[in-house]
This record gives sequence, structure tokens and C-alpha cells, in this order.
Amino acid sequence: MRVHICAVGRLRGGPEKALIDDYHTRFDRTGRALSLGPLSIVEVDDRKGGGMAGEGALLRRALPDGALICTLDERGKLISSPDFATRIAGWRDDGCSDLAFVIGGADGIDPALRAQADFSLSFGKMVWPHMLVRVMLTEQLYRAATILAGGPYHRA
Repeated sequence: MRVHICAVGRLRGGPEKALIDDYHTRFDRTGRALSLGPLSIVEVDDRKGGGMAGEGALLRRALPDGALICTLDERGKLISSPDFATRIAGWRDDGCSDLAFVIGGADGIDPALRAQADFSLSFGKMVWPHMLVRVMLTEQLYRAATILAGGPYHRA
């Protein structure tokens, strides 16, 4: 199952990018044997100032046809890392060929796109900067792969 992160904003260099690149590489390496990956990251940037609706349109175009859509949203479901791993494995085992995680811009995800989501995930009741959400998501994807592989990374 191919995994995609579709996000608003361009991530340049810096510590966030270094972390994302590291977890991206780890996920691709660990996930390969589990039929997970490769991971791709697609960034969109609404330079015309269309707000959430404009960002939503760009994100929709970035989504692979037929992808299962999972939004990252503070109103989403709070789940544990093992439950996240189980959910990803379930989507894969149900024949999902593309899983797309959607991260909105500073104002969140367009409500129309949010309504199209198959699942909405929250990393807590606090609102996180969208660039940090990318770091947390790539780490959780790697953690999920290690849980499914029976590796020692997740110790809880």
C-alpha cells in the first residue's frame, strides 16, 4: 500500500525537515517487507490566497485517484500508536492501494475536504503547527511499521 502525505506549505531546510527525512527513510526501509510504502510527500502552496477553499482544491488535486483519505485534525479520533498500526494494517489487508494523509494549512482543512475523509486522526486536543504535524506523522508511520514488524522501537 502506497502511503502519501499531502500537505499545505513548503518545508525548506531545518530541523523539521531533517527529522521528516530520517523517519521517511526509516519507514520506507521497514515498511517494504510489510507491503507498506513507499512514502511520498506532496506539498501544495496556495500562492493566490484562496484560503482554506483554495488549499482544499489544491489538496484534492494532490490526492491519488481512489485513495483512502485520512485527515489530520484536532477534531479527529484520538488513538494509541498500536491502534494506529492496526488500522493501517487493516486498510492494507482490505486491499487499499493508496492511503493519503491530509495536513491543512495554518487555518486547518477545508470543511468540504474534511467531509470527504474516510477517517480523521487527532494528535491531541491541542492545535499543533502544521509543520510539526508532519514530523509527528512521519514518526508515527515509522513507529506503526516497527510495531507491525515486531521491532523493539515501540516499547509501551
